[in-house]
Amino acid sequence: MPISRRIFLMGGLCLPLAACADEDELSLDTVVSPASSRIYGPIPDEPYPIPAVKSRQLRAKYRRQVVAYRGSQRPGTIIVDTPARYLYLVQKNGQAIRYGVGIGRDGFAWAGEARIQYKRKWPRWTPPAEMIARQPELEKYRNGMEPGLDNPLGARALYIFEGNRDTLYRLHGTQDAKSIGRAVSSGCVRLINQDVIDLYERVRPGAKVIVKQT
Repeated sequence: MPISRRIFLMGGLCLPLAACADEDELSLDTVVSPASSRIYGPIPDEPYPIPAVKSRQLRAKYRRQVVAYRGSQRPGTIIVDTPARYLYLVQKNGQAIRYGVGIGRDGFAWAGEARIQYKRKWPRWTPPAEMIARQPELEKYRNGMEPGLDNPLGARALYIFEGNRDTLYRLHGTQDAKSIGRAVSSGCVRLINQDVIDLYERVRPGAKVIVKQT
């Protein structure tokens, strides 16, 4: 049965862990390749130049690194471990790339399986009608907000669909390093811009997305 937009928005779908991933899916503590501070330097050749991440704003455990993976998901699968605030991209040879993320605040939690329908560089952001109703000051963006560092979707966005239905949730960038590791968004999964650019280049449309709440 398709996952309805209302269920996603209200956080009403929390599938059992077994429905999303094997119990031994992730090895959270075995770091194969530690993060390098160089990967969070400035990216000046983007349409909107991205400044370096201030190291004191991005905790070490949320920096991109390669970790051991001993689950059964195929390479290219994305696994979002919501409680731990990590996103994993499964690789070959028993490894995964781990990114720190910010996730949906209470009331906007969701879980299940979906896929990446498409992806965009420097996307426009269009707030859902439900968000505009909660925050009337967003009315001016009903037809979309221009790309840029201040755009809530950041430098890249990957669009999550369940079947042919747009869930309205995205994996997207942010310039706010302090939000990584926190529950702050309206349900989307955010990565610092340097990380979402890296993820964007590695992920193909059609990739499976698994979101876990437990």
